[in-house]
Amino acid sequence: MNQSLSVTKRDGNKEPLDLDKIHRVITWAAEGLSNVSVSQVEIKSHIQFYDGIKSEDIHETIIKAAADLISKETPDYQYLAARLAIFHLRKKAYGRFEPPTLYQHVVGMVEKNRYDSHILADYSKAELDEMDSFLDHSRDLNFSYAAVKQLEGKYLVQNRVTGDIFESAQFLYILVAACLFSKYDRSNRMDYIRRFYDATSQFKISLPTPIMAGVRTPTRQFSSCVLIECDDSLDSINATASSIVKYVSQRAGIGINAGRIRALGSTIRNGEAFHTGCIPFYKYFQTAVKSCSQGGVRGGAATLFYPLWHLEVESLLVLKNNRGVEENRVRHMDYGVQFNKTMYSRLIKDDYITLFSPSDVPGLYDAFFEDQDKFEALYVKYENDSSIRKKRIKALELFSLFMQERASTGRIYLQNVDHCNTHSPFDSKVAPVKQSNLCLEIALPTKPLNNINDENGEIALCTLSAFNLGAINSLDDLEELADLAVRALDSLLDYQDYPMEAARQGSMARRTLGIGVINYAYYLAKNGVKYSDGSANGLTHKTFEAIQYYLLKASNNLAKEVGACPKFHETTYAKGLLPIDTYKKDLDQICDEPLHLDWNTLRTDIVEHGLRNSTLSALMPSETSSQISNATNGIEPPRGHISVKSSKDGVLKQVVPEYDKLKDAYELLWDIPNNNGYIQLVGLMQKFVDQAISANTNYDPNKFDQGKVPMKLLIKDLLTAYKMGLKTLYYHNTRDGASDEQEELKVEKEDDDCAGGACKI
Repeated sequence: MNQSLSVTKRDGNKEPLDLDKIHRVITWAAEGLSNVSVSQVEIKSHIQFYDGIKSEDIHETIIKAAADLISKETPDYQYLAARLAIFHLRKKAYGRFEPPTLYQHVVGMVEKNRYDSHILADYSKAELDEMDSFLDHSRDLNFSYAAVKQLEGKYLVQNRVTGDIFESAQFLYILVAACLFSKYDRSNRMDYIRRFYDATSQFKISLPTPIMAGVRTPTRQFSSCVLIECDDSLDSINATASSIVKYVSQRAGIGINAGRIRALGSTIRNGEAFHTGCIPFYKYFQTAVKSCSQGGVRGGAATLFYPLWHLEVESLLVLKNNRGVEENRVRHMDYGVQFNKTMYSRLIKDDYITLFSPSDVPGLYDAFFEDQDKFEALYVKYENDSSIRKKRIKALELFSLFMQERASTGRIYLQNVDHCNTHSPFDSKVAPVKQSNLCLEIALPTKPLNNINDENGEIALCTLSAFNLGAINSLDDLEELADLAVRALDSLLDYQDYPMEAARQGSMARRTLGIGVINYAYYLAKNGVKYSDGSANGLTHKTFEAIQYYLLKASNNLAKEVGACPKFHETTYAKGLLPIDTYKKDLDQICDEPLHLDWNTLRTDIVEHGLRNSTLSALMPSETSSQISNATNGIEPPRGHISVKSSKDGVLKQVVPEYDKLKDAYELLWDIPNNNGYIQLVGLMQKFVDQAISANTNYDPNKFDQGKVPMKLLIKDLLTAYKMGLKTLYYHNTRDGASDEQEELKVEKEDDDCAGGACKI
């Protein structure tokens, strides 16, 4: 048969079909892997050969056949499929398997305006050749199949219209390093480039989508998270909408604080008219959010924040609800509802919560974030003022409505604004934290804009990355990794462009970073501890102590070299306060692990020399980048030993790390009896993390009478989270009733709310 049939190669030429060549490629891909069969891949392929068949069609069929064989019993097919996909990818990019030299590649890409021309201006041929000497293309073979497909879909420089790809992964990693350290002194920058390249290409440091997809290209906006605050005026509302459009078009995820907007029926212009309330303006923001698509695939995404005591809260809580009509629903945003101690106290005492329009109660909205004692005093004062419009509602009724909507939509989030300000790197009197972001892990100061060019406003940006806990051998490894991550992200702040002056000024003044973790579930499994029973508490305490300590030390060392951030004086660090001073002391009842590092010396150094960065840590969902590193998501327990996630190429199967060895050590999501152990662990992380944490709550209705989770339990978990010091709660996940096997192979959508890159580190 192969004598009479021909194959059309990628360049259009034809050659006789050679079955041995196909066999050799699969054999090469299978080398060194366990429990994989070359013949099984060939049989599974079912290739229908015909004269003139394209070589790339043959290759794609074989890749799919190998990917379909991925299972718990044969996890190494994820690497066999990946190697075949890498072979295919390089053929598409270079016309051959062996990549060109780095210098040749960069010159060609700059000429085509696909790479930023500064690379050739900042680096000589000799320097690019030196980078080429320590660049290791064989690391491409360490990717899983899901990782290669994510690289192809999101990260590699390509023509998204034609699907043409122009680079492979090691060029991505080395050029991100080269760009971020391009302004370092020539005497040491090559050393930083080599070490940062090694850390990222060996999956020790995980980078977010905006950095991996964008750094090295002419587009320079890489912040994952954008926080925009709105004032109670038409000028500010319009400026907020314009800011949303600008940043959605740059693929950033948006957090909107609209809590100050006055309630329906409030007076306008000294009684000239009645105010239309929040909902029309929320609809306006929703239109702005959806105005620009992300690569033509989907619209932008935002989470909008407001306080629980807002007069319209009963209408606002149901905005995502599928019942109702379009006129009273704003379903295409998510919502973050803001709580504080006063609200919880009223619940515990079975008391009432009083609702106000922020416009009717001077000073109350600001005190909500800045000063909890002042808020309590003003709140009671306004409750007793009969001249002020208000509504009283039983606290239990209001909390139950919140929890009902959170449970039914999964995406009504929670922010404890007091914890965000009392356990904060910012002095709440001068730089209060009034909102979070799309994924509920950023906690930064903002100021509303009164117009699009308002230089007195402040849009907060945060630039992200993460440590792969599964790739470290010792907590001591974190010292070098923290130094590399802080230096790289701090350089990025100067390297990137800023579409708005309010964002540029805030970023330059505060230099905020958010470095988190991936692969926490694997980290627990390989250390033989679990989420649910307290056995992981000590390890988690030690680990996150080391993370925050080394991040602070790295930023302090950088401040010694180039100076502290200009608004360091607005941080609590400037007063000598550290996270270990302000955490919720209730945590001491669940973990007696002592501090292991020299915090007193660090405190002295920070007070004397400052920090280059106002914030350093935040724990984000890490949906996409965890796949790149073949790691488990962020801090979450896996739903099954195999995760099956949807993509434009179909479904991608990924097996948890070291499944063969650790399958019994993993604690799967729906095997965890309740949220208590998880919430405690998040609290221990929050003790050290200076921003916030994307933490989820999870419920299996099958564990309860009549298949319904009791409201009493839902509210108990809220109170536990508050007691443990959690700043935010993200998704409310409900098991859908599938059998265990179906659940394990359930197709999980990516976090659509992460807006093509936001929070997906």
